[in-house]
Amino acid sequence: MDIVDLVDSLTSRLIALAWSLFLLTWTIAWTIKGAPIPSSKIKRIGTSLAEDAIWAAFWLALGSTVFAAVVKLADIITQALGLGG
Repeated sequence: MDIVDLVDSLTSRLIALAWSLFLLTWTIAWTIKGAPIPSSKIKRIGTSLAEDAIWAAFWLALGSTVFAAVVKLADIITQALGLGG
């Protein structure tokens, strides 16, 4: 396994894990926010989680872009040095 495959594999796993965590948080947030619970404090927690999930989606998109650029750069460097397969 060369470095490009290693970086690509690692970034794919991290992105999948981050998206799973985001979707879980988003689902829990909207469930709490929409639940027929009379306590406004609990609903505020749901709102806070939903806002955090939106920020997480932004950072996931930004991070995915950076990781894709790193993989592409590693591929270019590997090919330029003649290390690729």
